[in-house]
Amino acid sequence: MIEVDNTDGVCTVTINRPDKANSLTETMLTELAEAMENAQSARAVILTGNGKVFSAGADLEEARAGLATSDVWERLSGAIAALPCLSIAALNGTLAGGATGMALACDIRLAVPGARFFYPVMKLGFLPQPSDPARMSALIGPARTKLILMGGQKIDAEEALRFGLIDRIVEKDDLMDAARTLCTDALAAEPDFAGAIKRMC
Repeated sequence: MIEVDNTDGVCTVTINRPDKANSLTETMLTELAEAMENAQSARAVILTGNGKVFSAGADLEEARAGLATSDVWERLSGAIAALPCLSIAALNGTLAGGATGMALACDIRLAVPGARFFYPVMKLGFLPQPSDPARMSALIGPARTKLILMGGQKIDAEEALRFGLIDRIVEKDDLMDAARTLCTDALAAEPDFAGAIKRMC
């Protein structure tokens, strides 16, 4: 359910469970974390999903059994944030719940026009993953972060773009080409340049 393709220096990681809205089991999260930990030598990483939804967050049955508070979420977002290369979330659809953390940890977020963004942890009785509020606040500010995490608001792609939660809206048919195009300079430059620029930013 997690597919990894390494071609020409770009590591593309795809969540492939479209029949369950790409909801994540503990096994899938572990595979995602391992894929990101193993991508340290990639020149660029693209994270995407198959189908109409990027990810609905935790698989509901496993969430009730303890996955919602597992430290594997932090392991995954931490591995993405630690990548020395350019990382791009190519959001093929709606992003919900704990799955938000992996997109927040990426350098750039692209989304299709119909994507929605929400993180309804409070009403479900959970806290967000520890790093997520800080990363979200860095992008959109504390008040808008509270609007999503405490106000339970669903944000559409246009509003997400205005907020700064995503960086561009791209038509679905063009999404992966747009993500790969953003990798062009990183692939052409010396390998250490991307990491140096990330540290400077």
